[in-house]
Amino acid sequence: MGFLAGRHVLVAGAGVTGRSAAEALLAADAVVTVTDGSADRLAALEQLLPGVTLTPGLVTPPDGTDLVVTSPGWRPSSPLLEAATAAGIEVIGEVELAWRMGLELADPPTWLAVTGTNGKTTTVGMLESILRAAGIDAVACGNVGLPVVDALLAGRRVLAVELSSFQLHWSPSVRPFAGVLLNLAEDHLDWHGTFEAYASAKAGVLTGEVAVGGVDDPVVADLLASSPAATHVGFTLGSPEEGQLGVHDGQLVDRAFGQADEVLLPVADVHPGGPPGIADALAAAALARAHGVPADAVARGLRDFKPGAHRAVLVTTVDGVAYVNDSKATNPHAAAASLRSHDSVVWVAGGLLKGASVDELVRDEAHRLRGAVLIGADREVIASALARHAPSVPVVVLDDGSMADAVREARSLAKPGDAVVLAPAAASMDMFTDYAHRGQSFADAVLGLVGQAG
Repeated sequence: MGFLAGRHVLVAGAGVTGRSAAEALLAADAVVTVTDGSADRLAALEQLLPGVTLTPGLVTPPDGTDLVVTSPGWRPSSPLLEAATAAGIEVIGEVELAWRMGLELADPPTWLAVTGTNGKTTTVGMLESILRAAGIDAVACGNVGLPVVDALLAGRRVLAVELSSFQLHWSPSVRPFAGVLLNLAEDHLDWHGTFEAYASAKAGVLTGEVAVGGVDDPVVADLLASSPAATHVGFTLGSPEEGQLGVHDGQLVDRAFGQADEVLLPVADVHPGGPPGIADALAAAALARAHGVPADAVARGLRDFKPGAHRAVLVTTVDGVAYVNDSKATNPHAAAASLRSHDSVVWVAGGLLKGASVDELVRDEAHRLRGAVLIGADREVIASALARHAPSVPVVVLDDGSMADAVREARSLAKPGDAVVLAPAAASMDMFTDYAHRGQSFADAVLGLVGQAG
């Protein structure tokens, strides 16, 4: 890659993204230094990345640094990144690096990008399934797990790219051919500072040729309307207008990309079901249709798609009570969607709220709450919201409880026909490695009840 050859590049962060960025930079003949706060993480790279300088704990870029490539979680206020900016050194993310490297290819891949507060991973998985059903050499990458630069160097022709707000913040020139903004609600305010800054980062996905947005969300609808894209496409859970995809007579319908209204598939064939799953399917279909995928391949891909773990998964039913693992509901918006799938719920919630408010969630969903069991760092914040907006709902606050304790308490509150739903509305890192660890802990605790069922 000509623009990188001989340049001195500092990679901030030695995790999966940092390692892939460093490998790509080495392949492009850059001079690479990697820094991280963890000497152990750096040591793990020593054998993997010969030729890279590994320096723990840098707070200023080494002399002669031309570019900094940061891992997405590093905040702009990090001392190292602030020092780089003050010194006039450009700071970008791994996604931006992949974009710039792709522009140097004779035949760069097509980017179809997905962002939003909730539903990103399901949507990008559906999109990958649709593209593959159409016989397209495509892969899901980005925030879903596979770094974009790895997908680029593997030579994939179409990239189904999941983008977080962090990644978009560090990707100033990325212009996907088609991008979708699913929805917006308060999240990551501790990182971005304000909702406006968070929304602005998310809107970066709408700057390519085709911009797609969930028009049932008024904030998204406004951002879509102001997008610089040549083509604007909305999706809605209602009957679609011209230029939209939506639902009519129990069918997913495309009124944006065909010569006439085109039926894609029955709503009943979409999994996961319910409003969130249907919205994600419409978004994935819109991106695929923008790329020219025929309706029959959209239908095959959506039918073939299997939802990921810890996303509204029924663990089991014990004594007439369904136990649902939706550990991926890591913010209030996602938790609200999860609760709305059930009529009577014992809610298991708590963790790190990251500055988000749960008042609207509790107020809107209070009528379906049989009880609540709260764990984690911000359990008292949620308890206070329940006291304000749902004072008659029984609440158990576990100051030192495990997930097994939470499941036992939830069982004591539930009645036959209820659902005990783990929809934390918060991040997991206060008690667990990640949301998957939290979800597995819930599932293990629930399965422990099976032998106790009466």
